Amino acid sequence: MKAEARAAALFLAPALAVLGLFFFLPVVAGFALSLTDFDLYALGDLHNVRFIALHNYAAVLKSGIFWTALGNTLYFALVGGPLTVAVSLGAALLVNAKAARFKPLFRTVYFAPVVTTLVAVAIVFRFLYHPRFGAINRTLVSLGLPAIDWLGDPRWAMPAIILLAVWKNFGYNMIIFLAGLQTIPDELYEAARIDGAGVWRQFRHVTLPMLGPTFLFVGIVTAIGYLQLFPEPYVMTYGGPLNKTLSAVMLMYQEGFRWWRMGYAAAVAFLLCLVIAAATALQMRFQERR
Repeated sequence: MKAEARAAALFLAPALAVLGLFFFLPVVAGFALSLTDFDLYALGDLHNVRFIALHNYAAVLKSGIFWTALGNTLYFALVGGPLTVAVSLGAALLVNAKAARFKPLFRTVYFAPVVTTLVAVAIVFRFLYHPRFGAINRTLVSLGLPAIDWLGDPRWAMPAIILLAVWKNFGYNMIIFLAGLQTIPDELYEAARIDGAGVWRQFRHVTLPMLGPTFLFVGIVTAIGYLQLFPEPYVMTYGGPLNKTLSAVMLMYQEGFRWWRMGYAAAVAFLLCLVIAAATALQMRFQERR
């Protein structure tokens, strides 16, 4: 046993060293940074850094802009996350259907947005969202509906960002759902058909329960990614209009790299980390009860 334990330790040592160097050490350094007033002056002389304990956290929690950014982030995650999962599952069911043809082609087409550069996608969507010449507004006008200023109207800016994020990210979850669907035994569907179950009852009582672990993984990964909302509003709206698309990560970026309030930005990051941890624990608890 000692020899096996020694061998296991030798195999694990490189991975643990990498995790410690590139994950745990930066996390500890970031937390230490959040307890100081590290700013632009400290970059010139580290003697200007002062330990201020939890003052940054208190300042963040008293800041109205932080709660606005956190509310926008939760709105994006609670609406965009389930919508992305639903679209991903629907696409996976279509591609996995026995009657479907050219499955490799459709898998590639649906996955292509995931590996497409966000800047290129944003340029295309900005044209689609154009108030006068965009294809979406032209379609609305042709149907007798009023045109919408998608990125300039505070009511529609976040839904526009959510639509972009769903189209950009659903292909990744689709591949995971496809893997989960292909592990479900055909015998379960045959037994359900013999018992008189239709397509909907097969989906509800066979497909969904068997995809439980897949839903847990997809839900956690999607929630973690969407709670770290940054590139979509940064490229499309830069947090506007009226801070309606300002996210917690964008606030952290602005405080840290625009105003050089590194300690304050680190506090925002750790508060967001607590929110992500709570969302992950909530999903795992819900799955255990099911």
